[in-house]
Amino acid sequence: MAIDIKQEFGVAKVEQRIVYESGNEMAAYAAHQINYHVMGYFPISPSTEVAQFLDLMKSNGQHDIVLIPADGEHGSAGICYGASTAGGRVFNATSANGYLYMLEQMPVQSGTRFPMVMNLVCRSVSGPLNIHGDHSDLYYALNTGWPIVMCRDPQAVYDMNIMALKLAEDPEVRLPVMVASDGYFTSHQKRRVQTFAHRADVQAFVGEKPQGFPDTLDRNNPITVGPYMNEPDYINNCYQQSMAMYNAEGVYDRIRQEYAELTGRDYPILELYRMEDAEVAVFLMNSASEIIKDVVDQLREKGIKAGSIAPNLIRPFPAKQIAEALKNVKAITVGDRADSYGGHGGNMVNEIKAALFTNGNRDTLVISRIYGLGGKDFYAEDGHNLFQFAIDAMESGKVDVPFDYYGHTPGDPSKAPKRVLTPMKYEDLNTGLITVTQDESTRKLNVRIPPLRSLTKKPKRIAPGHGACPGCGIFSGLELFFKGIEGDIVSIFHTGCAMVVTTGYPYSAHKATYIHNLFQNGAATLSGVVEMFWERKRRGELDHLGLKDDFTFVMITGDGGMDIGMGPAIGAALRNHKMIILEYDNEGYMNTGAQLSYSTPMGHRTSTSNVGKHQGGKVFHHKDTAQIMAATHIPYVFTGSEAYPQDLVKKAAKAQWYAQHEGLVYGKILIACPLNWLSDDQEGSNIVGAAVDSCFFPLYEVEHGVTSITYNPEDKSKKIPLSDWLKTMGKTKHLTKPEYEGSLKSFETEVERRWNMLKAKHENAYL
Repeated sequence: MAIDIKQEFGVAKVEQRIVYESGNEMAAYAAHQINYHVMGYFPISPSTEVAQFLDLMKSNGQHDIVLIPADGEHGSAGICYGASTAGGRVFNATSANGYLYMLEQMPVQSGTRFPMVMNLVCRSVSGPLNIHGDHSDLYYALNTGWPIVMCRDPQAVYDMNIMALKLAEDPEVRLPVMVASDGYFTSHQKRRVQTFAHRADVQAFVGEKPQGFPDTLDRNNPITVGPYMNEPDYINNCYQQSMAMYNAEGVYDRIRQEYAELTGRDYPILELYRMEDAEVAVFLMNSASEIIKDVVDQLREKGIKAGSIAPNLIRPFPAKQIAEALKNVKAITVGDRADSYGGHGGNMVNEIKAALFTNGNRDTLVISRIYGLGGKDFYAEDGHNLFQFAIDAMESGKVDVPFDYYGHTPGDPSKAPKRVLTPMKYEDLNTGLITVTQDESTRKLNVRIPPLRSLTKKPKRIAPGHGACPGCGIFSGLELFFKGIEGDIVSIFHTGCAMVVTTGYPYSAHKATYIHNLFQNGAATLSGVVEMFWERKRRGELDHLGLKDDFTFVMITGDGGMDIGMGPAIGAALRNHKMIILEYDNEGYMNTGAQLSYSTPMGHRTSTSNVGKHQGGKVFHHKDTAQIMAATHIPYVFTGSEAYPQDLVKKAAKAQWYAQHEGLVYGKILIACPLNWLSDDQEGSNIVGAAVDSCFFPLYEVEHGVTSITYNPEDKSKKIPLSDWLKTMGKTKHLTKPEYEGSLKSFETEVERRWNMLKAKHENAYL
């Protein structure tokens, strides 16, 4: 059947074009047409692509937005807030736990009335970790003072992003606005979308940035932003903010009508489908609200007066409109894609009940169901079941089960996870082949290790069968390090590739006790475990375990974890807990799609430091985490590489001794990521070896503040030009081209400077 484009999209007064893109692409597309001033961002799935697409367009010169990679979502929110106080237009995108990490910044921005637009690509907020779509992050946003518009498909993502800025900047509102879409269902789903053909038409619709409002860059009108405020001023400020929020409803309604007249696409506050004479209805938000329309049509064919409701605006909540839409409805099922634990229903059902009660409707029966958590798909069959709850209530005149989950399954004891891996024996882990002694005069450690072949009988700490990419250097690097560790360990892994590919429930590749916590908090979490161990041991509560030696506590971080996790790591270092922090450095946020991290070297290509005619990879130098951690004056810091195995095993043995006797140890190993380095799967060890020989990744240790280079390629006549290392990877080959000569030279100069500084420290114990 031929598609009637006019019927599907409406009739536009400005030239439009058809694209076939995803929700994330359309958020970026709208942002680039608006041409915001600043975007502060941090990668988290599934919203990460928004920054990626904008960076790709930036590398090709398609917009002027300044993209600022933050150290974490909390930092990205701070960047955006600061930029908004300075009078420009600001944009951001995030999801789930990342949104919660920035949560304390949200009321600050709304309470001080600085507009911006942020896309929340909705994802489960969870422990255990789940990265798929539901609305649990969205529900945390309800009380932050941000107007929230909803997007059921990629078309709505595009349109709402354009309307959102106009709403945020309206003099009657002046609040930051959130644009919410469903993670993966909408963010990654490609659909046919109609867009403005010309940026000028978008900018004409949103208008010039409103004038007459104070900002921090007006030298003739210095202002104080966010003062300390007591009563009665504080309650008055909150009242004014509340009035602005309620104003947003009328302003949104006016803007959407203007937009509909211009584009032919309308987004009324409530999307009512066949509700004129409906007796039963279902309320759903975003992507599921499109599927339920088909169910309504099928029920109508059977003579059942069914209808559906979906909001395009949930803050402010359209209470009167909902009460009006339900005045003749006998029963409605409200589907919440998140639970308000202990609240006898999700946030939407309780707000709908309040709306009915407040507006005098005591007759409509309301059924609450929690559905679709963690990305669980929603099909037409599920829609029929939700309607059946309402039909049953209508026919019986009562609701038998007011609140329940939908789509969950009862537990089956026969399917409980069973231990597959036999716990490792202490005798196998403690070979006695490695000896560590301390020199009483120098306090340095002397380590004796046997030939590596004799250590191969030690069992691996991580079982085969994990899901890492071919050629991934994480586990060969970790296992080599663990060869130098004797006895039992307790490990904690940050979120990242190493965590994701080893712990897909109900399976685990870890043979020893393992804990996971989020990117930013591994060091703090493990420090709590460590101190509990020592206190319970002191109280005699662990005597029954018959521990022959103390545990060695190891935190594994990587994939940029020492960016967002740097603060807690430094805190743990200053407290000097007896533990090891081991960073596997693959030079990016690889678990979210190879975005740049602060460990990414200058000029290297990532998905947020693209290479094009206007940009040649990452534009600033990499962070030297080993030197940062050394500055905390912990007992031992080291770098290592699987390309030099004896060196790494010796350092692991030292790390264990210091972690058991003196305090915190930090180690950093460079590991290959063939998938995102664009290198041969078989060449990982050679590539990281070349990084060492080029002096980009020098091997050294810092014992009690004294630096010792443990392998000097210059002394071995093995030093190679930095360009020889860069040629081994597709992500860096462009740096050898003439047009990127400036970036290469800057990178070479910085690597040489850091190498010479390290040699000076090696030669002088007081540096």
